[in-house]
Amino acid sequence: MADPAGEEHPVDADRPADEDHSLTTAAARKLGVDTVEALVRHQLSASLGGKRGMLEAAIPGIIFTAIWLPTKNLQAALVASLAVAGLALVVRLVQRSSMQYVFNALFGIGLGWVFVRWAESSGGSESDQALAFFLPGILISLGYTIVMSTSCIVRWPVLGFMLGVATDDPTGWHDNDQVVRLCSRLTWVMLLPGAVGVLLQGPVWLAGYYGTIDADVAVVVIAVLRTGLGWALRIGSWALMVWLLARNATPLEVADQPAD
Repeated sequence: MADPAGEEHPVDADRPADEDHSLTTAAARKLGVDTVEALVRHQLSASLGGKRGMLEAAIPGIIFTAIWLPTKNLQAALVASLAVAGLALVVRLVQRSSMQYVFNALFGIGLGWVFVRWAESSGGSESDQALAFFLPGILISLGYTIVMSTSCIVRWPVLGFMLGVATDDPTGWHDNDQVVRLCSRLTWVMLLPGAVGVLLQGPVWLAGYYGTIDADVAVVVIAVLRTGLGWALRIGSWALMVWLLARNATPLEVADQPAD
C-alpha cells in the first residue's frame, strides 16, 4: 500500500503479526524512525487505504456521472456504479484484503439511491432524481467539515483517532503533544477539499432544487465541481500533506521540560 509520501508498506494479510503500529517512541524505534513525521507517515497508510482505497471509494461516483450526463438514464447509471463497486469487492475477496473502502463506496451509492427514491416518490423528474443523488455527498461533506474543524479546535483532531483505530490504540496518540500538533495540521488540510466543495456545490444544489436554475444545469455544474475541481483540491491537499510529512522536522523525543 502507498502512503501519502509514496512509500510502500505491507498491509492486511501480508502485515507481520508482531509489527508494532502504535504511535509510541518504542514503536518508532522498531520501525527505525526518529521523527514525529516519519512515525505518522508510516502509520497513516494503514488508516487511509493508500491510492487504491481512494480510487475504490471515488470511481463508482465518477461512473454514475459519466453515464448519466450523456444518457440521462438514471437506472443505468446506478447499476453501472454498483457493478464497478461489486467488481472491486470481488477482487478484494479473492485477495483476502480489507474491504473497508469498497464498502464506503457501496454505502455512498446506497444512500444516493435512497434519496433518488425519495425524489421519485415526491413526483420529481429524472433530472430532480439525479440532483437528489448528489445531496448525500454534500451533507456528508458538511458533517465532516463541522466535526473535523471542531476536533482541531478542541485539540482532539480526527486524524489522530483514525491513526489510533488503525494502530489499536484509539487515544494513546494524545499523550504525545507533537503528534497532536501534527495531526491537527493534517486534519485542517484534509477537511479543506470537502469544505470548499460544500461552499460551492451547496448553493448550486439549492438553486436547482428551488428552480432558480434548471435541475439539469445544476447536476452538470455539481458533477464538474465534484469530479474536476474536487479532484484538483484533493491532489493539492495530498501534496500539502506529503510536504508536511516529508519534512521530518520534529524529533520524536524532546528534552524534558522543567516542572512549573
